[in-house]
Amino acid sequence: MADTTIRKETLDKDLDKLVHVEEATTVVARGLVAPGLSLLFLAMSAVFAALYVFDEPRAVLIVVAAVLGGYMALNIGANDVANNVGPAVGAKALTMGGAIAIAAIFESAGALIGGGDVVNTISRGIIDISSVGSPEFFIRAMMAALISSALWINLATWIGAPVSTTHSVVGGVMGAGIAAAGMSAVNWPMMGGIAASWVISPLLGGAVAAMFLAFIKEAIIYREDKIAAARRWVPVLVGIMAGAFATYLSTKGLGRLVDFSGLHLILIGIGSAILAWFWSRIHVRRQSAGMENRNQSLRKLFNIPLICSAALLSFAHGANDVANAVGPLAAIVYTAEAGAVASSVTIPLWVMVIGAFGISLGLILFGPKLIRMVGEQITKLNPMRAFCVSLSAAITVIVASWFGLPVSSTHIAVGAVFGVGFFREWYTANSPRRRRYMERKNALHRAARGQLAEDQASEASNPFNGNGNGNGSADADRDLDAAPISTEEAKRRRLVRRAHVSTIVAAWVTTVPAAALLSGLIFLALNALA
Repeated sequence: MADTTIRKETLDKDLDKLVHVEEATTVVARGLVAPGLSLLFLAMSAVFAALYVFDEPRAVLIVVAAVLGGYMALNIGANDVANNVGPAVGAKALTMGGAIAIAAIFESAGALIGGGDVVNTISRGIIDISSVGSPEFFIRAMMAALISSALWINLATWIGAPVSTTHSVVGGVMGAGIAAAGMSAVNWPMMGGIAASWVISPLLGGAVAAMFLAFIKEAIIYREDKIAAARRWVPVLVGIMAGAFATYLSTKGLGRLVDFSGLHLILIGIGSAILAWFWSRIHVRRQSAGMENRNQSLRKLFNIPLICSAALLSFAHGANDVANAVGPLAAIVYTAEAGAVASSVTIPLWVMVIGAFGISLGLILFGPKLIRMVGEQITKLNPMRAFCVSLSAAITVIVASWFGLPVSSTHIAVGAVFGVGFFREWYTANSPRRRRYMERKNALHRAARGQLAEDQASEASNPFNGNGNGNGSADADRDLDAAPISTEEAKRRRLVRRAHVSTIVAAWVTTVPAAALLSGLIFLALNALA
């Protein structure tokens, strides 16, 4: 009998070990799914490219470049797309799954529909192509730019910093150009403008977002009748958003398909604003019927506009930033096939497909980390604040383009999140309207608590009351008295997290020089191998 017990205990221990091994294997395997699918996509990109260029003399070179372009597209999807849907996720207007689905669909649609047929291969004239030399040197320079910018964005995603993919590509091209032809090959005035955008973009984005949030607080939130104020002003804000996005999409998303004049853009913006105002006026009136006069009700009125803005931003981003992934790749393909260097080239459809699906897959596999960073970890967002961020991103790009200011959409969107958070800090401490509103609200609460105390005393003194302990009144009293919030918790809710600000700003400042240095080293290594 003892032997049987020993055998059973030994068997139980062995089975327990097997269970732990299976659990450990599952955890490890779960972490390998995303890298595994990424490698599968890169392999499919190579096969896809080979089907189109198998008879070309430099087919192997083009296939390698296709893999690098796919890798760059994955990183753009993992990092840059968070700016479009992060605020909607942080405001709870979209779930993570819903945001990823919307962004993936509209990013792909924007890239394939509005991505365009021609791309400037030297990133807006960063280097003089005549100084690069032979086509072989140019191909290596573009490969070095692709590798370095993709590696830098990958690192930024890993540390949780949203960076400008355009600046990464610009830095990569600049570094390869310097390594290939010296400092004189770089267009330094252009680089000065890009450096200025490090300051201009976030300041503009933050200022515009803060301005709209200030209006919402003054005109809607801190009013006695919030619902009546919302019925008046929410349609106006939706109209402004629709006009801004219509103009934004016409210039950034569809500008390569249709050549709009300045008058056309103005008419498109005004017409869209009027139509959206008319529709929103009816929709808000119906939706607000029977709503309680509280902030929680107001948030519901901003959910649909916020979801629409996330979709439209994703479409415009796909149309505009897919060139960061496929521009150098298209240049390599053209140079390898033609044996000559050109300042602008036609993007083959198969190249655009790799860029579009790479961005979407990168978002699905690796995007949630940066989406949470932008939407939840910098500052606390609700639908009104997130609406201001999205609206700021569209308006600021339009205004900056109108005046010829060099800006980064990534810096604008993240700067808008910063602006919303810092404005809330200032407004909470300095707004007379908010102070008066809170004083009236506290006075009403004190009066309600006094009435509850009287009712409780009356019930306790009534011998026929079966609930003489007054628990029901005490519960109601606790409902009126919000749980006390610690100083640290109050700071977490109110303030912008300074640690994230420092990390993101440091990543912005170092993006161009880091990508340039890495690109130069990779170019020299490729030359040595050649």
